[in-house]
Amino acid sequence: MAEPASPARIAGTVALWALRVLLAAYFVYSGYLLLGDGLAGKFDKIGLGQWLRYLTGVLEIAGAVGLLVPRLGGLAALGLAGVMTGAVATELFLLRDTAGAQLPAILLALAAVVAVFRWQDVTGALRLLRPALAGTATPPRPQSG
Repeated sequence: MAEPASPARIAGTVALWALRVLLAAYFVYSGYLLLGDGLAGKFDKIGLGQWLRYLTGVLEIAGAVGLLVPRLGGLAALGLAGVMTGAVATELFLLRDTAGAQLPAILLALAAVVAVFRWQDVTGALRLLRPALAGTATPPRPQSG
């Protein structure tokens, strides 16, 4: 028989889910803004083309959805941390805007917290992908009934 979860563990689980939901809501909002024309001028200043704005918007929305899927939460958070790393670097080195780097840095830290606490999601996904990435994937065998 399994032991009941401690109050601290329950509180941690609730807090992590709350963080995931809040991050997901923010990234859906941000992705929506990126897919509109409001930030086109900023991406003109970056100088890499508008494709980067669309890619970032799609990645943010996909990451937001992934945060809410239990088995994908850690991997989505890791991906969003990567997107925010790019945003911080862009703000600091291309736009030279330290104030503009603050929000992406905070979002990077929060996504990293989720990725760390859901690390088993990340390693589980990598374990599933390892054979496919190595080119040794075998098709599943049909079960005899």
